[in-house]
Amino acid sequence: MTPSDSSGSSLSWPAHLDVGAVRFARPTARYGEVLVFYRDVLGLPVLAQWRGHAGYDGIVLGLPGTPVHMEITQHGDPPHIPEAHPENQLVLYLHGPEALAAAVRRLTAHGHTPVEAANPYWPERGAVLFEDPDGWLLVLAPWVFGVQDPPLISAP
Repeated sequence: MTPSDSSGSSLSWPAHLDVGAVRFARPTARYGEVLVFYRDVLGLPVLAQWRGHAGYDGIVLGLPGTPVHMEITQHGDPPHIPEAHPENQLVLYLHGPEALAAAVRRLTAHGHTPVEAANPYWPERGAVLFEDPDGWLLVLAPWVFGVQDPPLISAP
């Protein structure tokens, strides 16, 4: 039997889409700063990196234990990225409040300060948000989506 969500939809890939890994990509205008934020501060492992390839600088960061990758590229002179928006987010679902506290300590120890969420869903459930150097949001949530129900810390 295939697992399904509450709508009855399958939680596995469709038979015609045999996916082995997923990579999402986003641009940056602050390559060096973004590299330090995700590689050195957050601690994501580097799977690939290049400079000056057809005018592109880039890095592929792995999310450990999963076939999910984040690619960050910089292109152009000067590089241009879309304006930051509160829904430009990387959400990392962590294994509980202790894991959240450890990640927050690491980020704050490197001089990063939590920011207010535009969507009250996140703080109501104990998530903490940080801006990366481009103003895109990193959401650290203290539960594993699809495995645990999100906690309700406070109501609106």
